[in-house]
Amino acid sequence: MEVATFTAKGQVTVPKAVREALGLRQGDQLSWEVEDGSVRVRAIAPLDLAYLRSLDASLQEWSSPTDEEAFAGL
Repeated sequence: MEVATFTAKGQVTVPKAVREALGLRQGDQLSWEVEDGSVRVRAIAPLDLAYLRSLDASLQEWSSPTDEEAFAGL
């Protein structure tokens, strides 16, 4: 079990062993989930913006008034 100290500024340093186990690097993001007095911290996978942009571009062909009308009842 790794232990970290909560500072007066509300900051916590993620222990080195945890950073290494998760492959965390400077700039990576963590999500915090609170449930029943416990916290689950997870590393967030970075988004591949180039992939998302290409996906968006390929979906544009489905964005016409005809398509909107055809899919309106779904």
